[in-house]
Amino acid sequence: MSSPTDALLTAADTALRTLFAPPRAALATPKPATPGSDLSDADQRLAAALMRVNHVGEVCAQALYTAQALTTPDPALRAHFMRACNEETDHLAWTKERLDELGSRPSVLNPLWYAGAFGIGLLAGRLGNAVSLGFVVETERQVEAHLMSHLDRLPAGDTASRAIVAQMAEDEVKHAVDAQKAGATELPRPVKELMRAAAKVMTTTAHYL
Repeated sequence: MSSPTDALLTAADTALRTLFAPPRAALATPKPATPGSDLSDADQRLAAALMRVNHVGEVCAQALYTAQALTTPDPALRAHFMRACNEETDHLAWTKERLDELGSRPSVLNPLWYAGAFGIGLLAGRLGNAVSLGFVVETERQVEAHLMSHLDRLPAGDTASRAIVAQMAEDEVKHAVDAQKAGATELPRPVKELMRAAAKVMTTTAHYL
């Protein structure tokens, strides 16, 4: 059984790895069924901006799951959160790889996004396991909708980015279902709307920064 000190060290290690170390995926990057076409400068900039936003989302996912694992007293639920965090690392690596291929960079505000998401995760965890899991369900639902909107916006010729985003959306659905099965409670509507507003600020800013 890990001690509080061990848990804190694990959380600190995850933060440092997420923000400053090259992410390593356990699964290979999804590949498109058909080859893409050359992108215009405008399309390449758009694809890079959207993938930067998606990368920010994965940075936040690392922070949220790590904070929720830190606060729950239930060992089984802690393992659930850490397993989800590890799965999200694949997404973090895939989006970073695609950003590199597009000749772009992650958000310069990633430390801020991580800190904010970690704080939200701590708060959710303090409200109890059912609420914490409910937060996961709502977060993943919103992320799925967000990713599906990106499939509409990504250039048709950017099949590489589209393959990554499609797989990420599928994985987020699974995370939401897993959280429901683990005992999530439905969040109040005002909380859901507040989450959407906060996500809007983040995604709009990360599109450029």
